[in-house]
Amino acid sequence: MKKLENHDYVAGIDEAGRGPLAGPVVAATVVLNPEKRITGLNDSKVLSAKVREELAAEIMDRATYWAVAQASVEEIDELNILQASLLAMQRSCLLLTKYSGISIQRVLVDGTHTPDLPHPCEAVIKGDSSVPDISAASIVAKVTRDHIMRDASRFFPEYGFDEHKGYATRAHLNALQEYGPCKLHRHSFQPVHEAKQFLFRAYPVD
Repeated sequence: MKKLENHDYVAGIDEAGRGPLAGPVVAATVVLNPEKRITGLNDSKVLSAKVREELAAEIMDRATYWAVAQASVEEIDELNILQASLLAMQRSCLLLTKYSGISIQRVLVDGTHTPDLPHPCEAVIKGDSSVPDISAASIVAKVTRDHIMRDASRFFPEYGFDEHKGYATRAHLNALQEYGPCKLHRHSFQPVHEAKQFLFRAYPVD
């Protein structure tokens, strides 16, 4: 296989998990290999879970390099979700360059903001559906986060994280009202804060 020159290294970055009430925000950085094309890349949100899983496995196998990182629930509550998302993006890209040793000439990031990186960065609105590198990152980040939330459900089965992955479904909101938040919940998010306040009023602690 022909080795890519440094000036050919373009990375795509995207995150998953800005909207949920629980769990970390996860970001992925992907450098696709132009000699190993992957068909079907798109915004992870429009793909079925089965297709996402299949594509994520293909991306991890055929991409030149990829890396995943996260920002914790505590960091989300401390920094806010936007800054935590940018932190996860920064970590994923720095992790990729640290262990690959490559020099990235350009970074394409989904959305309107870019992380603080020692590389030229370009924000691309709806890049997860229009730029293959970002689409690939979107898929890897989403699948990774879904696995994290499924694993979390084994320890907190009452919340149904394996089903809704922490999003504000009716079942999740009902569980919050009944059990209150767990350590995976983002206490800075209004529904979680309100559920905590409700339980305190209903069951005051002496």
